Amino acid sequence: MVTNHQYRRLLKLVNTEKTQAIAASKAGLDVKTARKYIHSGHAPSELSKSHTWRTRPDPFIEDWSEIQKKLEANSGFEAKTLFEYLQRRYPGKYEDGQLRTLQRKVKYWRATEGPAREVFFSQEHYPGDECQSDFTHMDSLGITIQRQPFDHMVYHFVLPYSNWETGTICFSESMESLREGFQNALFQLGGVPKYHQTDSLSAAVRNMANPKKFTDRYLALMRHYGLKGRKTNPASPNENGDIEQSHNRLKRAAEQTLLLRGSRDFESREDYSDFLNKLYDQLNLGRQRRFKDELANLRQLPFRRLEAYERIRMKVGPSSTIRVKHNVYSVHSRLIGEQVEVRLFAEYLDLWYGQKKIDTIPRLRGEDKAHINYRHIIDWLVRKPGAFKNFRYRHSMYPTHRFRMAYDILRATQQSDKQYLKLLYLAARENESAVDQALDQLLKTGQEITVEAVEALLGSEVEVSVVKDVKVSPVVLQDYDNLLSTKEVWQ
Repeated sequence: MVTNHQYRRLLKLVNTEKTQAIAASKAGLDVKTARKYIHSGHAPSELSKSHTWRTRPDPFIEDWSEIQKKLEANSGFEAKTLFEYLQRRYPGKYEDGQLRTLQRKVKYWRATEGPAREVFFSQEHYPGDECQSDFTHMDSLGITIQRQPFDHMVYHFVLPYSNWETGTICFSESMESLREGFQNALFQLGGVPKYHQTDSLSAAVRNMANPKKFTDRYLALMRHYGLKGRKTNPASPNENGDIEQSHNRLKRAAEQTLLLRGSRDFESREDYSDFLNKLYDQLNLGRQRRFKDELANLRQLPFRRLEAYERIRMKVGPSSTIRVKHNVYSVHSRLIGEQVEVRLFAEYLDLWYGQKKIDTIPRLRGEDKAHINYRHIIDWLVRKPGAFKNFRYRHSMYPTHRFRMAYDILRATQQSDKQYLKLLYLAARENESAVDQALDQLLKTGQEITVEAVEALLGSEVEVSVVKDVKVSPVVLQDYDNLLSTKEVWQ
């Protein structure tokens, strides 16, 4: 077969050699073949005919009209589904190896006669014009804090023109997380763009039945910084494509950096936050030229941040609890019937009474959960021990596993609830850690668990033993191999 390279070499040699025969010989061609290409003036690739014929009969020609009707009725059918349908309808007619042929026919039908596909229109961005943000889950990275799984999210902020990005660790798609992350990003950026675009976040966007597009709190945030809010259409992540792609790039870069680091475990949340901040700086290094254009077109920041919390006024119920964002929190029984102010942050809530902060409570993630502090209600629960048996939040009344073990042992007695509540009252009045260690001592020595026994240990000068250095021998995998190879194991 003559190649285009031989043809080009032949044309050069014809002008330098004495005869066409010599030129053809040096080009590696027969003289007759060389003359044919010289007279035609076309390269071999231009003379070759396109392969438009079949090398074997079409095995689906008889039943293709039936398949085509199904595709026209519903173009979502996969070729494999249609092939299995044919095998059931015509047993023995089609072999498994013919699936690929049908897949090619269906693919050709989609490209030539099928429905039009969705078109993605590339957008032109301008410096300092727009910012996009969204929440993204980071669980796929397998991050741990002191060997404990760290389930978290990142509020991710991106400038589409330069792809400059930053983020804030958070745990839910709440308005408080959005407000904190958004303000962190703007103050790190040092200026304000014109527009902020997000997808249909429940924290920012109202449901479809509401005539207002955005929530009041989100609009207040936009007004404070002088931005106009934009949102994408529901189920259209491509409209927020820059931030979606940034999610993927961020996680890919984090994964590679973790591999270089050799560990996914961090000593503290602050160490992990520093890791992410260094990663953002590293990613932004290659975007400086366009980022300078962004900075030149940003507007000035306001003098102060907007409050990163929501104020909620409520009355403490008779059960000494308050309900905040579908979760229940206990407060001290002294506040029953009083009006308190809750300042709801992204990760905790502050309790205010009489213009003074009186407590800080960790914020629960999710809904229909409860955070009950036994110290808030033990004063009255110890007076009403009968209420403990069916207490809705009894599972929250075991500060440590030793308290639970002590309760299980006391259940054998008739006054188990009363005795256990006295232990709990002692922990609240004296020292929870000391009571816990005293219970540990009683459990280890097999002594009877009573309030008197615990008080005796607390008042004695006997040092309560605490396990400190735990040594775990290295695992020998050969022992496991030997176990699997033992025949008796399988008998």
